[in-house]
Amino acid sequence: MSNIDFYVEGHIAHVRLNRPKSLNAINGEMDQALYEAWQEINRNPEIWVAVLSAEGERAFCVGGDISGGTERTSRMGVGGGLTGIGGPLVKLKKPLVAAVQGYALGGGFELALCADIIVAADNAQFGLPETKAGIIGECGVVHRAVRQLPQRIAMGMILTGDRMSAQDAFSYGLVNEVVEYPKLAEAALSWAEKIAAASPLANQAAKDAAMSRLDYPLEVALATRFEPIEEYASSEDVLEGRNAFVEKRKAEWKGR
Repeated sequence: MSNIDFYVEGHIAHVRLNRPKSLNAINGEMDQALYEAWQEINRNPEIWVAVLSAEGERAFCVGGDISGGTERTSRMGVGGGLTGIGGPLVKLKKPLVAAVQGYALGGGFELALCADIIVAADNAQFGLPETKAGIIGECGVVHRAVRQLPQRIAMGMILTGDRMSAQDAFSYGLVNEVVEYPKLAEAALSWAEKIAAASPLANQAAKDAAMSRLDYPLEVALATRFEPIEEYASSEDVLEGRNAFVEKRKAEWKGR
């Protein structure tokens, strides 16, 4: 996969943006590679959690590569792959941990917001520069930002283009942890390992239930039947979890 590194260690998939000289701006090739990575993570039962990171200290991702004169790429990996803008919606079924350093701007900010867990380096800066640059379209990041931040904080970022520091992002609950940059990879991996220690099918069912009814009233969410939860009830891992509890030992999950 050009422009990204993709590999699997144990039950953890690693997706690493690798265009540091371009501040990891997403061009067409990277966009396609990201789309393929999300597809592989979804269909591979041996992958239980994914870590998204980026090469270089200066930037996680500054959004779409407009160096060729276009305002955005085909956006399969960002807009279509995870948010549904500019392509077919592909929801990531597995938990996703993002390790963010330096600039996370525009589509790069959007990519981070797609994660379930965000670990930020202390040099991270989150921003939506579109209106300041006179650019706005079907911008997935504004919809995510206004849902994941207090409304007026998000609108302040959207309308001014001002950036948010890692510490401010932590104070607003946007990120789970802030660490020094040299410790970023270790901290993100620690989150992934903790997630992988839980039942993978239970995690996937829980994520589906939480995210699929996120914007519904509580009474609707409580009255909904969730197929992944019902399917998990008859899995081998449910029995393994019960046996491990009774026998006071660590569960050995199979993911089936």
